[in-house]
Parts: sequence; structure tokens; C-alpha cells
Amino acid sequence: MSATQELVAPAVTQEAFSASELRRALGAFATGVTVITSRGETHSCGITANAFTSVSLDPPLVLVCVNGGTAGAEAIEQNRGFAINVLGAHQEPVSRYFSSKERPRGARAFDEVEHYTAVTGCPILEGAAAYLDCRLADAHEAGDHVIFIGEVLAIGLADDVEPLLFHGGGYRKVQAE
Repeated sequence: MSATQELVAPAVTQEAFSASELRRALGAFATGVTVITSRGETHSCGITANAFTSVSLDPPLVLVCVNGGTAGAEAIEQNRGFAINVLGAHQEPVSRYFSSKERPRGARAFDEVEHYTAVTGCPILEGAAAYLDCRLADAHEAGDHVIFIGEVLAIGLADDVEPLLFHGGGYRKVQAE
């Protein structure tokens, strides 16, 4: 190919699929389960999420994806920080609590959940397999979600806690051989 020739990408068409088919395909990927927390001037909030990943070790960056336009997304944006609580296998009830539409909100959001705070003041859940306490570094709208990138300021790890997993629309636990 000469220097003046351009590369042309082949034409690609999208196959038709439904939202439920997409959800099932995404559910084939096993993930850990987290509760993302943030603390504001008047109260804290927490949301169950499995869209979390590391971005960089140096500097230490992670990301979470949160439904846009929700109280959780607004709290993270306003508070400029969040904590990722990686749930242990024994914490399925905690995951269900923070994903429930009927749970208490506002000042009572953490009344039923044992927690403490770390560097940012965001709630850290007792008994979690790990936590990452983060200062908000950046935010990007992507479809119906917001991608929040956080700089990790503090971490905690409980080596003896097995992780809670989510796969195929249900909670799972690691089984050792």
C-alpha cells in the first residue's frame, strides 16, 4: 500500500436484538457485587452495582458505572467522592437492601447497616471483602449511565472473606475444589 492510500473500514451492520437478550448476554459474565457509597453534607447514600473495574495502578484509579439521573449519581457528583465496598459471600442481604426501592433514604439510609468511614467520610460497610475509598477524578456520560473515575485514597482488604458473585441473574458463591 502506498503512503497516499487510505484504509477503509468494512461496512458493519447491527443485528437486531432486544433489551432482554442484551441483559441475558451481559449476565453471562460473572461479576463481583459492590455497594457504592457517597456521603454528603446532610446524609449518605448507597447503591448496589456490579459495573466496577480498575483503570490504573499508577496513579491508583478505578471506575464505577451508575444509572444517570439517579440520587446515587447526583450524590457522587455533588460530594466529589465515593467508596466501593466489595461484598463478601455472607452479604447478599446487604446487596438486596441497597438495590431495594423500599429501603430508607436520606438521613436514615444507613440506620440498618453497620458501617464506619475512612478518608473521604463515605460509608465503609462492616464485613466487606474489600473497600476502596476514592476522590472523584472525572465523570463521563455514556448512554443511560455515568462513568465515575475515582482516585483511590485508602483501601482495606479482608483476606478471609469469600466474594459475593453475580451471574445469570442470580447471586453465586465461589466453590473451592
